[in-house]
Amino acid sequence: MVPKAVPKAKKIVLAYSGGLDTSIILTWLKKDYGAEEVIAFCADVGQGEELDGLEAKALKSGASKCYIDDLKEEFVSDFVFPALRGNACYEGQYLLGTSLARPVIAKRMVEIALAEGADAVAHGATGKGNDQVRFELTTMALDAGLKTVAPWREWDFDSRTSLIRYAEKNGIPVPVTAEKPYSMDRNLLHISYEGGILEDPWREPDESMFLLTQSPLKAPDKPTYVEIEFEEGNPVKVDNISLSPASILTKLNEMAGINGVGRVDLVESRFVGMKSRGVYETPGGTLLWLAHRNLESLTLDREVINLKDSLLPRYSTMVYNGFWFAPERLTLQKMIDESQKKVSGVVRLKLYKGGLWVAGRKSPNSLYHEAYATFESDQVYDQSDAGGFIKCQGLRLRINKLLRG
Repeated sequence: MVPKAVPKAKKIVLAYSGGLDTSIILTWLKKDYGAEEVIAFCADVGQGEELDGLEAKALKSGASKCYIDDLKEEFVSDFVFPALRGNACYEGQYLLGTSLARPVIAKRMVEIALAEGADAVAHGATGKGNDQVRFELTTMALDAGLKTVAPWREWDFDSRTSLIRYAEKNGIPVPVTAEKPYSMDRNLLHISYEGGILEDPWREPDESMFLLTQSPLKAPDKPTYVEIEFEEGNPVKVDNISLSPASILTKLNEMAGINGVGRVDLVESRFVGMKSRGVYETPGGTLLWLAHRNLESLTLDREVINLKDSLLPRYSTMVYNGFWFAPERLTLQKMIDESQKKVSGVVRLKLYKGGLWVAGRKSPNSLYHEAYATFESDQVYDQSDAGGFIKCQGLRLRINKLLRG
């Protein structure tokens, strides 16, 4: 039986950056795929790229219109901060910068598709990576009837050279620059570097690669202190100054970057099955993650901390794998957010030449009681009670030894 042909999408919203891949995709969708109309969409999530002239470039490449939307505040408040409340950290090191940016981009893309009456969205993610999954799972969760076109899984191009040749043939304006020896993705939370020379996990990254953090060897010769205030698990002030979510992250990126804090080099497990070496700069996020964990240590009950920590790997994997809008992540987030009602207070951090330490913490909801914790004399704790407690804890061990030798 011959399988029924899937009808081509006619009106498509494309996640557009103006780079080589998406510039070619825009033309390819109309010329080779058969779309009647392509709407370009660029999300500003703090990537620092020059947006001037992007609309004109998209229109020249065949787009019917171009959306350029500032999503920085939404990205930080609705994606970064919820993950922070859950202490999300994939495989113990990665603070999920790209993983958190993709769903906010895809969400807006779906909203534009709905407003424009489009029947599909398109992205420039390759068939080897995680981003294709993140874009498409978000689309499925938010609009079950919307198609996704993934050109890298459909066209015949297999190299940068073949893409440039297509661009030249079709008069597509693409940046003529020397190819970087690695790929880079940037947003307000981090910059990631992978591929090219970084595919050798034994090779140390060149110092010239880093953009957000200077070398610890060149960092200031005296420590920097910063105080971060939280309300119900969310950062609200830096050094007693109230700032918006995106402004907080921007400020902390600068402070941590100057001191060489926030670099990570790891080999991670991609969702599609392969290992990948990535180098990350997450300066401000590293400060927020450590500060939040330490404020929780002061304000959360022991068993609540243990429960949260037991779920941390699963939560982080959900985010990494693209299940931000899945029911399991949304359900778990409600539990996490319930735990944050007392996580308010201030944490003081010390930054010095790539190092990061907690220098103090305080909270009106602190569970730390000096009278109970002191090693000096006290009137509230009978130390002889500990003997019975230990006997009860050890009863199963004694029985095991008696019966099994």
